Amino acid sequence: MHADEGLRERLIRVGGELLDNEGPSRVSLREIARHAGVSHGAPRRYFPTHLELLSAIARDGFTDLAARANSTLTGTTGDHPRARLAALARVYLDFAATRRGRYELMFRHDLLESGHLGLRELSLPLFRLLTDLVAQARPEPEPPAEVVAAALWANLHGLAQLWNWGSLTLATGATDPDVLLDATLTAHLGPAA
Repeated sequence: MHADEGLRERLIRVGGELLDNEGPSRVSLREIARHAGVSHGAPRRYFPTHLELLSAIARDGFTDLAARANSTLTGTTGDHPRARLAALARVYLDFAATRRGRYELMFRHDLLESGHLGLRELSLPLFRLLTDLVAQARPEPEPPAEVVAAALWANLHGLAQLWNWGSLTLATGATDPDVLLDATLTAHLGPAA
């Protein structure tokens, strides 16, 4: 157990670790409780349902992703918006690769109790950040920055998933996702100046 970690936080941490190793479909409240070293009923004190615990894990994932993004972008304040977009995209792809189960879960608003734990309030600022950077990197008004940002996000999400599954390496022979990231940015923003 981590120092000063309460049971609620331990359940979220252990659940996140299990998700990353097993995937969302194979993680139950009972399994999380077992790995946390507590009775199978203990999680219900904080999370009456399995979905509430998964939502809390997703919330924690968004908090972690936002902190990584903000930390990275703080270090690139003087850079061109396209370089900042590339840095943000790398954070996203790295998170998807290192936190695979959480990443997969976080965007399942159809599965999670999104309104209950404010997942939209955590995910939308990340999208606004992406939109702002897209607007700075390509000031053309059409299509709107929100549309380009959505297309770019969808492309990054697909890139992350297909990279994690090994499909892109098989199809392209690429051994580094940065090559594909550069092509993605060019497709959505035009050639680098």
